[in-house]
Amino acid sequence: MTAKMAASIVEHGEDAFRKLFKFYKRRNPPPDFSEVINFSKPCNDKVFTCELNSTPISEEDVSKAGLRPVKEWRAFGLHGYPGFIFISNPFLPGSQQYWVKQCLKTYPQKPNVCNLDMHMSSVETENIWEKSIDVIRRKGCGKREPKTLLEKLRWVTLGYHYDWNSKTYSPDHYTPFPKELHSLSYKVAAACGFPGFNAEAGILNYYRSDSSLGIHVDESELDHTRPLLSFSFGQTAIFLLGGTKREDRPTAMFMNSGDIMVMSGPSRLLYHAVPCIVPAPAGNVLPFCLGQRLETEAQGDDIIQSVSEEDWDVCSWYLQTSRVNVTVRQVLASGQTFPSSQASHVSTDNSEKSEETQKSKKRKSEPGYERDI
Repeated sequence: MTAKMAASIVEHGEDAFRKLFKFYKRRNPPPDFSEVINFSKPCNDKVFTCELNSTPISEEDVSKAGLRPVKEWRAFGLHGYPGFIFISNPFLPGSQQYWVKQCLKTYPQKPNVCNLDMHMSSVETENIWEKSIDVIRRKGCGKREPKTLLEKLRWVTLGYHYDWNSKTYSPDHYTPFPKELHSLSYKVAAACGFPGFNAEAGILNYYRSDSSLGIHVDESELDHTRPLLSFSFGQTAIFLLGGTKREDRPTAMFMNSGDIMVMSGPSRLLYHAVPCIVPAPAGNVLPFCLGQRLETEAQGDDIIQSVSEEDWDVCSWYLQTSRVNVTVRQVLASGQTFPSSQASHVSTDNSEKSEETQKSKKRKSEPGYERDI
């Protein structure tokens, strides 16, 4: 059965989006990917080329964030999805390694918040990288070991920390947003026609080979006039982009390592999902772009820095069966403030949570809980 056939046979009480989600999520028999859009080789009637604006940012500025000159970016839109922009891997050779290392080594560190904080103390979740690398290196040598904290990561929040229970942000639950990720996001948004983008919140999702992300819409931000940016690293995923109603039939596309998606305008509040991670082709454990090293030495004011071989050994082992996605959002419009009802005085220190509370939240921190279908 093809994806088109799966969507056309809509059972009573089951919408087309859910049908396609289940179709691509299944494992036996494996799904047919023949109707999935591949932007690295676009040959679909739905796809058209987008012209981006290279004026606001110089080639030197974008290169500092590890990006090619904007005029070289391969950007596309989809008919029927105004405001949706897909940029096919605009990263310079070797620069993805830096962003992968940030996602695995730096961003899970305190004071940022992760799923493990829901059922572990802050002391236990400190230095996730350092507590995991020795075991991972032994696994790389073929030894059987228990899962590390790094392998148990499902999400990390940055800046304004998203509350998965209330689905809101709060001014009292905030830690400084990473400057380098803000700079990357600012440059991408400017090239896509959104100068002055202020990255205020980030959600990192860590996908293992059997992970998925259920059907949802990102609407918790108070300002929907600013775009949602999505950066992908690691194994390829299937992304489903639907409509304004949950039952609208979605369009399927591959998200490869280095790809960037921008959801803006009418596409900002569309339903979307990730039903599966695509198994790596035999003999190609990592995408080629992730094996590239920096071609030039980093300068003093460059964001991108070389990743040590020791760190990359851990990162590359992790990515053999995994994918990391970073979504960046502007929560507030310029001059806007939170309503008083959202000033909830939430503490980022998990150490004061009772053992009973931590246990009750354990199930809610599991992958897919907050957005499963």
